[in-house]
Order: sequence, then C-alpha cells, then structure tokens
Amino acid sequence: MTDALDVAVRLLLVFAAFLVLPLVVGQTEHKVMAHMQGRLGPMYAGGFHGWAQLVADGVKFAQKEDVVPKDADRRVFRLAPAVALLPYLLVLVAIPVAPGSVGAVVDAGVFFVLAVMGVGVLGSLMAGWASANKFSLLGGLRTAAQLLAYELPMLLAAASVAMAAGTVSLTGVLDAFAWWWVPWQIVGALVFFVAGLAELQRPPFDMPVADSEIIFGAYTEYTGLRFALFLLAEYAGIVVLCGLTTVLFLGGWHGPWGEDGLGWFWTLLKTAVLAFVVIWLRVSYPRLREDQLQKLAWTTLVPLALAQIALTGIVKVAIN
Repeated sequence: MTDALDVAVRLLLVFAAFLVLPLVVGQTEHKVMAHMQGRLGPMYAGGFHGWAQLVADGVKFAQKEDVVPKDADRRVFRLAPAVALLPYLLVLVAIPVAPGSVGAVVDAGVFFVLAVMGVGVLGSLMAGWASANKFSLLGGLRTAAQLLAYELPMLLAAASVAMAAGTVSLTGVLDAFAWWWVPWQIVGALVFFVAGLAELQRPPFDMPVADSEIIFGAYTEYTGLRFALFLLAEYAGIVVLCGLTTVLFLGGWHGPWGEDGLGWFWTLLKTAVLAFVVIWLRVSYPRLREDQLQKLAWTTLVPLALAQIALTGIVKVAIN
C-alpha cells in the first residue's frame, strides 16, 4: 500500500507540473516578448503588468466555435491534438528532478524519452492529413521532413553523454556527472538543444507552421480549444526539451551547494534559464527557409554530433 501511495503521489506531482509549467512558460513568453519588442497588448490585460493575459487567452479560445471541416476525417481530426500533447506527459514522468524524485525510473531512459518525443510528430501528420486541406497536408509533410532531419543529430548528441556516463539511464547519467563534463560536452549540448528546437518547430525553425506562407501549416483548420491544445503541446515541449538538456548536459540537480535538499531548485532554475533562451531566440532571429533547415541539419549538426562522439570516445579511452 505504501508503494502504491508513493507511485500515486509521484504521478500526481508530475501531472500537476505538466499542467502548470507549460502555462508558466506561455505567460513568460508574453512578457519577455512584450519587453523585447515593445508590445503593449500583453502588458495591459488585468492591470498590473498584464497579469491576466493568460486568462484572457484561455477565455478567447474557449469562446471560439469548434469547427470541423465538412470533408475532414472527423475521428482523426479530433484525436490529433491529444496525440501531439500526451507524449510530453510521458516524457515528463521519466525526467529526474532531484535525488529520489522522479515519476518513474526507466533503465533505458535516454532512448525512452527520445523515442516518445518522436511520437508527437504523428499529431501534426494526423492533423494535416485529416483536415482535407492542401495547406494543412503540406505543413504536416514539412513537419515530418524536419523531424527526420533533426532526430539524428539529437540522438547522436544524447548518445555522447550516455557513452561518457556508461549508462543510458537518466538518473545514472546524473550520478556519473562531473563538472568538467560541461566544457567537454558543450558541442553536444548545442546540437541537442538546436535539434530540439527544430523538432518543436520553434522559431527560427518554424517553417512548417509559417503563418505567412502556409497559414499555420497542419493546424490551419483548427479553432478554439483544439488549437489551444496544439499550443499547449508546444509549451510542454519547451519544458521537456529544457529539462532534458539540463539533465543530460548541465548536471540536473547538481549545484554549488545543497544538492540533497535543493536539488529540485537547481533543476528548475537551469530549466527556466534555458526556457528564457528559447523565447529569446524567437524574438531575435528570422525564420529559416526550408532548404536552410535541411542544410543546417545534415551539413552542420550531424558532423558536429559525430565529432562529439569521437571526442568522447578518445577521452574515455584516455581516462581508462
């Protein structure tokens, strides 16, 4: 009974984090973009510093009519937002926050989280195909092509850390972590983070959902709460990507002091800093063309990831 209660509490905490953290990232994005670009709108709702902007967005989405195209595959059309969102909940269960604080310990945690994150693209493919709209279908195909291109460097970068730690368990990676890994694995960290942004279709890698070209890609026909679920999946993906980067490359719960008692604080702090970087990149760089997206993946990120693996192998041999 105690074990069952422990599992229930862990899963409840993970679910609460899944509901709260993406909304915090969304609210932060409104405020950061408002300050960086001089936007007045997000600073107005509710009075003080626009605190009610997120509430206003929620009310707006809830009031919009739920429209399903006449020729759409209705069952697949309605299922797509859930398929895009739920994989990030499963990944969040496996991310260690503090010593002994993880929803579920997975022995092959690195492979598990990357494999489950890749499932999220099915939501975009389902949305694009089921919408009976050529722009939606084109956006879904662009999403799939982008995932295929950036999944490889992301996996190779994560493999470098697993090789260094001698384990594919996320908690095992943190147990083996040493601070001198940070400069040693910095190239892999950059590759992993950039590839993750591309998989999430975040600017400047948002060509599959370019509103000025293919009118929001696979989500063209979505309105109201269904469209909001796709946005929530994007923000949940940001939390997951930043959390994984923290665990794999930045030491997770390791900090200058209080790792046993403040481990959760260091994990959340590093994740929050990376989430700020994600927002910063959105307001700082223009969108890449489709050919530039593919070129960056195959001619830059893949060779860098392979070079990181080679360096890791050399260092491991030298140490042993």
